[in-house]
Amino acid sequence: MRNILFVHNGATQFVRQDLDELRKHHRVTECYLRSRRMMNAATIWRQVRTHDLVFGWFASWHTFLPLLFARLQGKPSVLIVGGYDVANLPRIGYGHQRGGLKKWVSRWTMRCATRLVTISHYSESETTGNASIPQQRVRTVYIGVPDSFGSLPPAPRARMVLTVGNVDRANLQRKGHEPFVRTAALMPDVNFVLVGTWKDEAIEYLRSIASPNVTFTGRVSDEDLLEYYRRAAVYVQVSLHEGFGLSVAEAMLGGCIPVINRVGSLPEVTGDVGMFIESPEPAVIAQAVERALSYPDEARATIRQRILDEFPMAKRGELLERLIRPLMNGSH
Repeated sequence: MRNILFVHNGATQFVRQDLDELRKHHRVTECYLRSRRMMNAATIWRQVRTHDLVFGWFASWHTFLPLLFARLQGKPSVLIVGGYDVANLPRIGYGHQRGGLKKWVSRWTMRCATRLVTISHYSESETTGNASIPQQRVRTVYIGVPDSFGSLPPAPRARMVLTVGNVDRANLQRKGHEPFVRTAALMPDVNFVLVGTWKDEAIEYLRSIASPNVTFTGRVSDEDLLEYYRRAAVYVQVSLHEGFGLSVAEAMLGGCIPVINRVGSLPEVTGDVGMFIESPEPAVIAQAVERALSYPDEARATIRQRILDEFPMAKRGELLERLIRPLMNGSH
């Protein structure tokens, strides 16, 4: 077994899954750097020196020094990118590639990495296009989606439309929370549920525009979230940017009919089983939701099977191991 330094700035589900997969084959030290104030250069230098490889999630402040020090010490490194680090969406104020110091830090972090891995082909295109990284340096390995259901939840479904995501100012448009809530007013006989932690005053704004058929749950337990996936008939994700779309994939595993727009990686996740809209306008969303509510229950099995076939957790673990092992054996 070799020693891996695993660097991240937040233990989201997909980050935690990679950590668990790597621990099946290696000794892994978790390095959680929540903010720049936590970064001690001397400590990071020593950590890199005592490990055989540095594995990081996202190109930003928290991975800059670990990957720079790995390069200076001749240690291999793997960097996962594919979110805010490679995005460039000035109209919603999102993405490190908009310019300034964050752009410089993220690009230099990517250049320091021995191998760059993206989480979708869309993220790969952003990495090469927005961040000017050569195509040959980038490889796509999809996120794995664990099956927490075991089987297709039984029908019938409630007339419930679900979306999941942190509730904050940025996500009003980036995750489509505002058009989701406004759509509810056009469908008073359907329950709309927004599951996600309330991060700032955006929840008060959404409440001010919400019709009576909208429920804001706040943060819920993992089991309660699964129950929402089991009960909902339709899952809506009308984001303006998605590096992968894990919540969409989880909802599909639970048998929800996905209503999405053709943005980011969402078409890669749903394939041809998704219900696509051309713009995140409430009237357009409402029409798509109405069609999705009329889908036959047998379609849910096909939707679930799509995720089981394309995004098994074991496949990601295997591909990451194939990538990492040669690096630690000296094949850079």
